[in-house]
Amino acid sequence: MEIAPGFPGVVPVRDSKDPHGPALIFGADAWSAFVAGVKAGDFRR
Repeated sequence: MEIAPGFPGVVPVRDSKDPHGPALIFGADAWSAFVAGVKAGDFRR
């Protein structure tokens, strides 16, 4: 997974194994909440 910095207010994300494939665009607030959830362990099984 790769993110592209430098886009105000959004975070483009793509599969690093498919650099010419599609990107998903997340709002910066949503991306920050996702990262915080990962760090907090909210997505563990």
